[in-house]
Parts: sequence; structure tokens; C-alpha cells
Amino acid sequence: MTTLSATSISADKDIQLIDARGPRFGALITTVVLAIALLTSSTFVIGLQLAVFALAVGFGPARGPYGLFFKKFVKPRLSGDVPTEDARPPRFAQVVGLAFALTAFIAGLAGATTVFAVAVAFCLAASFLNAAFNYCLGCEIYLLISRLTHKAR
Repeated sequence: MTTLSATSISADKDIQLIDARGPRFGALITTVVLAIALLTSSTFVIGLQLAVFALAVGFGPARGPYGLFFKKFVKPRLSGDVPTEDARPPRFAQVVGLAFALTAFIAGLAGATTVFAVAVAFCLAASFLNAAFNYCLGCEIYLLISRLTHKAR
């Protein structure tokens, strides 16, 4: 995870900063939901997670369901400095999660159980990495793409 301070990005006023602990909390909930979806082969459960991803993509990670829960119930109980980060990498990670959840949802509706299981497992692995090790795979992919496209200019 790339944590930024407000002074390190003050030149770019369009960057929205979020509490860096929020996406990790969301990844923990996502890990549990995806584990349930995988263990039960539930299209309904993956549909719920699909909706969460869609809302987080549409409104931003801090205003998605898990982000709002974090802000209202978890953040007030935390102390110390609030680490912040650019919202764009976590939002991109939500897009990646959305793509895998959509694939799993469609596969579940179509009865393609292997595709369902693989898509959920990939999404679960990525969310587990973030929840357990604070390593956001989607964020790292975002940063890699940003570096590559910046060098290409």
C-alpha cells in the first residue's frame, strides 16, 4: 500500500485522500463474504458482494457500504495518526473486484461452477492479501499502469 501525506501531493488538488485503514477493513469483510460465497457456491452471496463493489466504484471506497461502516463504527474507536492515501488505487482495486464478482455472478447464473469458483477464488485471494498483509494487489496494478503510461508520454 502506498501511503501519502497531504503535503506530498499538495500540488495536485484533484486527489481525494482517504483513511488508509478503511480499504483494509473493507478487504477483511470482503474476504469473509467471498469465503462464504466460495464455500456455499452461492450466486446470491456473490451478488451481494457485486453490489458492494459497484457502489464503491460508483461513489468511491470511502462512500461504499464497507467504507461508510468503517467511518461510522470503526474509525471513531481508533487512535493515533490517521494515515491517508490517494483514493484512486483502492477505487481501481474495487473495479478489479467488480470484474471478478461480475464474472462469478454470471457464471453462477449460467451454472458454470468451475468459472464461478475460479473467479471467486481469485477475488478472495486478492482481498485476503490486503486484509492479512496490507498488500493491495489492485492498488499495485494501478500504480504499475500509472508508471507505464507516464513513461509512455
